[in-house]
Amino acid sequence: MTFFDAVRNALLAGFGIQEKVSEFINDLVKKGELSESQAAKLVKEWTDKADKSTEQLSKSLSDIISKTMEKMTIPSKDDIEKLNRKIQALSARVKKLEGMRPESARGEEEGPKEE
Repeated sequence: MTFFDAVRNALLAGFGIQEKVSEFINDLVKKGELSESQAAKLVKEWTDKADKSTEQLSKSLSDIISKTMEKMTIPSKDDIEKLNRKIQALSARVKKLEGMRPESARGEEEGPKEE
């Protein structure tokens, strides 16, 4: 199981728990053990806590992934964009220089012709 599979399964389990909690609270309301206003308050509190936990999990995962990427020395999107800009600038310079060469010099680059 990959790291992403584990995260996906944890999130899906969280959604399943949310559904079970809602069902449990609805059952308590039906049995008269909890008023609707108490149930709404309880659901809101639980949802707020779940949202905070989700945010914390997301931040932790982002931190872990960032630290892992740094250790692996994989170029960032920014690094790749900088390299692309340099390549484009160099390509433009090469084309400009090629345009300045005399015709006879261009043919020499192709190598000897087979007879």
